[in-house]
Amino acid sequence: MTFTELRKQYPAFVFRDIQAEYVNGKLAVFYTFEIEGLGRFEPYWTFPCAQPDLTDPALRRLLFSLGMAELVSYWKITCSPVVRIGMQMTKEQADWWKRLYFGGLGEFFYRNGIETDFDSFMTIECGGEPQDFGAAKQTALSGRLIPVGGGKDSIVTLNLLKAQLGDAYAYQINHRDSSEQAALLAGIPKERILEPARKLHPKMLECNKRGFLNGHTPFSAIVAFSAVLTAYLHGLSEVVLSNESSASESTVSDAEVNHQYSKSYQFEQDFFAYEREYLKTGVRYYSLLRPLTEFQIARYFASCDTKYHEIFRSCNAGAKEDKWCGHCAKCLFVAVILSPFLPYAEIVRLLGSDLFNLPEMAPVLQELCGALPNKPFECVGSRKEVNLALCLAIANAERRGEALPLLLNSYKQSPLYAEYAEAAADFGQEWDPQHNLPEDLAALVRRECVDKFA
Repeated sequence: MTFTELRKQYPAFVFRDIQAEYVNGKLAVFYTFEIEGLGRFEPYWTFPCAQPDLTDPALRRLLFSLGMAELVSYWKITCSPVVRIGMQMTKEQADWWKRLYFGGLGEFFYRNGIETDFDSFMTIECGGEPQDFGAAKQTALSGRLIPVGGGKDSIVTLNLLKAQLGDAYAYQINHRDSSEQAALLAGIPKERILEPARKLHPKMLECNKRGFLNGHTPFSAIVAFSAVLTAYLHGLSEVVLSNESSASESTVSDAEVNHQYSKSYQFEQDFFAYEREYLKTGVRYYSLLRPLTEFQIARYFASCDTKYHEIFRSCNAGAKEDKWCGHCAKCLFVAVILSPFLPYAEIVRLLGSDLFNLPEMAPVLQELCGALPNKPFECVGSRKEVNLALCLAIANAERRGEALPLLLNSYKQSPLYAEYAEAAADFGQEWDPQHNLPEDLAALVRRECVDKFA
């Protein structure tokens, strides 16, 4: 079934309802979406918390907005041209959501061969009750919520803030051992590790199997809205992300198609504006690592307690089993970005795979470094820092008199090595001024992640 055929057959998608109740120490939130002619979808969330005031206007705005973030995962099944929302929004608010969907679905459109534009891909029609923009009832906010995914980035955030974790909470959607272990190792006790549960409706997975449209959606937007909701429920004033400047680079070299759109600085700015204009909770959302590159984050991570090295996991393919798969683009990127800072034998041990000696990974390395036009559709660093990391890894191996692994030896023969080798030694002092860090934290990050390595 094609994009055009599905839109004709299923012309309307409806956000029908939100139901919330407090049961057994958890706020349970149920959403009802419907693709007319196909059926209803009823995903739900549960948030461990104290009894909330379900009449709080800010809480109701948060629940609605989380539903809007969830909506796109179900809308993409048929890409229905009309989306009907059972809640009134201004044109500006509806356009905000359209921008998120359009930017966050760039990879979905690209990989499914869909040609569309911002004006025509979706029309949002609003009705029903007006939103209540009354003052938030939760006002005495303090403390931080730190989303912990189990990879090196959130570990770096935890380590940078290790002296300020006395009132901090860790956050993860659904349980993952590596995330819990990282938070515990940083000193956040188990009772301050918050794990809301997100449950997809099984009918969506059935539609995927039946040949309806499928692909990447802006998951980090769901992280953003659910994290701010969780922070608000627990009276916390900040959500501190671990997204870096490298996340803003387009995955496709000749188009604005970014796998990491909802991790980009553009989305961070947009979300900040949305919270101020429409949520009005008082919860501040920013990324501690925004001024840094993946290269700088890897350098700092390599200097952290080796206990963190043993537990971190960044592989999406192995996520369900909380392990490294050892043969995907994300595993290879992690090996590359750590290779200037850790012995290659140690990287092989940690990831359980000799990635630089796997011939089948050669085209993936070409994607990562820009020899091919598109990067892998994964959360990976910029083409520039991949090249510079490879050059430094080669220099380190040659200085130690070690034979180069297959992929590094092949890379050394490429024009990219000649282009980047001379500049590699001076890389790592970058500082992106586009960030939303408080002044004291900006100074901390610069001192620990840039100046210390000068």
